[in-house]
Amino acid sequence: MTRLTREDVSKAISGADDVTIAQIIGTGATVDELAEAQAWLANDEPMINELRPLAQGRVRELVDILSELEEEAEDEAPASGSASATG
Repeated sequence: MTRLTREDVSKAISGADDVTIAQIIGTGATVDELAEAQAWLANDEPMINELRPLAQGRVRELVDILSELEEEAEDEAPASGSASATG
């Protein structure tokens, strides 16, 4: 298996900044491990139902990095209850 490249990460994670891309590549993970981490983040219930062990090793590192990225994106997004500019 080959390690992730910058291009792999950019294709898989839209909007990832240079620091995040470097962190992800720095884990030494493969494309398959990144895909598994994204699957855990998207919905862990099916993974658990398949009796897969919780994410470990590089996949766990990726889950942590991607979770942090999602949290940052949510913090930057405007609140849905905010006043609109129309009116």
